[in-house]
Amino acid sequence: MSGSRGARPASEGVRDRADDFAKAFYGLKLVFAKYEKHLHVNADTREKYYLETRAHSYQGKPLFFGAVIRGRADVSFHLMPLYWEPSLAKGISANLKNRMQGKSCFNFLGPDAALFRELAQLTGRGFALYKRKNLL
Repeated sequence: MSGSRGARPASEGVRDRADDFAKAFYGLKLVFAKYEKHLHVNADTREKYYLETRAHSYQGKPLFFGAVIRGRADVSFHLMPLYWEPSLAKGISANLKNRMQGKSCFNFLGPDAALFRELAQLTGRGFALYKRKNLL
């Protein structure tokens, strides 16, 4: 028994990870909150939050704007304006760049207030892009 002193039960680690994922999901969802009045919330569950344009602006269909998706391995923040205009990502911090997967996705294992603030600024620039291009 002496070798297990101080060790946490495996279930505690799972609970901690689930708690971190829930906090990250909620924090990332808040990044999009101020745009809800301008966009359509297509899904809003504990695992998926999905925003699209209200207008049928792309081939007669709403255009994807962004999402927060809680997966098994991480919580993903998707920002479609980055796909349309990669130059929006110029100037992002190295820490945020390290979270980037592909052109428009950022992965998190837990909440990170500083990076969430940076994503909020990036999201604002992305929203402004959609507005300028009359995609809303």
